[in-house]
Amino acid sequence: MTINHSSTLNKEYFLSYMKLIMNAYQNTVDQAKELAFQRLFESHINSLGCNSYENFLLAYNELKESEK
Repeated sequence: MTINHSSTLNKEYFLSYMKLIMNAYQNTVDQAKELAFQRLFESHINSLGCNSYENFLLAYNELKESEK
């Protein structure tokens, strides 16, 4: 997936990305979160901006809630 580093990524983007990881690799939500974080943020919270990171966490929390 191509990322434009000048804009804020929304929650839906992260939901789609983590669902893609979960389906492709048969990962849990937590495993998908870790892999997405490593790939997208390169292990630095501010690499895509604070708002994008907040949306990433919102997406993770939504997936985690839907897992219950």
